[in-house]
Amino acid sequence: MSGSHVLHVLDAAHIKPYSEGGEHAVNNGLLLRQDLHTLFDRGYLTVTPEYKVEVSQRIKVEFNNGKEYYAMHGTQLAVPDRSAFRPDRELLKWHNESIFVA
Repeated sequence: MSGSHVLHVLDAAHIKPYSEGGEHAVNNGLLLRQDLHTLFDRGYLTVTPEYKVEVSQRIKVEFNNGKEYYAMHGTQLAVPDRSAFRPDRELLKWHNESIFVA
């Protein structure tokens, strides 16, 4: 999502948290920069089932900033060629409906 190659700031994020019944599986994960992982977990950003980044207006409302994140809004996520390694579209839909708050 961020294009960062600095391994020390990248996290494996569950799309559907393990505590919510999500599995430790490749298709239930996204590789995110740490700040994006936090925003994803807290519902400030998501990835649509079409693999597009969506950023919540709550960042601006609650924190009166977020310019760098809004620049990502609508961008297409790079996904692996092998479908087995891609984020599961149903899990992304779950995140959009259950965690993300527009």
